[in-house]
Amino acid sequence: MTQDRVLAGVVLMLGFCVTGPLIDVFSKLAAQTLPVGEVTGARFVVQAALMLPLCILGGHGLRMGPGVLGRLTLRAVFLIASTYCFVAAISVMPLADALAIVFVEPFLILLLGWALFGDAVGPRRIGACVVGFGGALLVIQPSLDTFGPVALFPLGTALFFALYMLVTRALRGMHPVPMQYHTALIGTLICAPVIAAAHFTQWPTLAPATPQGIAWIWLGGVGVASAVAHMLVTYALRFAPSATLAPLHYLEIVSAATLGYLVFGNFPGPLTWTGIGVITASGLYIIQRERRGIVRDLVAGPTAD
Repeated sequence: MTQDRVLAGVVLMLGFCVTGPLIDVFSKLAAQTLPVGEVTGARFVVQAALMLPLCILGGHGLRMGPGVLGRLTLRAVFLIASTYCFVAAISVMPLADALAIVFVEPFLILLLGWALFGDAVGPRRIGACVVGFGGALLVIQPSLDTFGPVALFPLGTALFFALYMLVTRALRGMHPVPMQYHTALIGTLICAPVIAAAHFTQWPTLAPATPQGIAWIWLGGVGVASAVAHMLVTYALRFAPSATLAPLHYLEIVSAATLGYLVFGNFPGPLTWTGIGVITASGLYIIQRERRGIVRDLVAGPTAD
């Protein structure tokens, strides 16, 4: 892997750290006048529409291989649940607070990888997970007092996104462009009947409403930012090792805090920044252990630490 390719991967990952929070900004703006379910569904509709021409222009077949449909459906379900929980949270919470809680997701991936795939996880990594969850509690506690149970929704986002990533791990052989298209298409096909049914039952967070004026731009922005951000991180991982890119992901919190302040006037308080620091430090520790583990496994075989 050449240095130029690694540098390209780093640049693409930094692009993701800037565009990723734009998904949240557009979602929060849209959720001010539209139901959470409609904002969630719009993400998949717009993303599918954008990814289809990329599939065709890239010469990617739209047929799925045997056994792939079930995994893609599961991937879409987890992404729908993750998106819904996060949009519900940021409809009332500051972006940085919600995103800080979601950053317990690497710890959940580690634990779920151990439980589901038998990945080696030792006491030091488990200890880092416990400390990371403690950092999340520093963010959750004041948010719970201020916003109520909705402050727990980012934990749902973290759990469902961790499951989404594990399913993605099982689809490594599929090209990222058709993978993103099929996931968005399946997500659209799942969301559409649910939102249509909610129209008749008048379920508060799912019943659709007609966007007015600039709300159309916010809805479109959710899908466009999602497509761009996910393609940036997908191609970043094709150019550079995940161990190189993973620490950069925490810069997303800085972008979210900056955009949250500029657009909504929200800025994290001291306790939230303390929690963010604890979560980040724990996550970076785990990343460092993973790096050491990769080198050690190449020399002596896998162990747990």
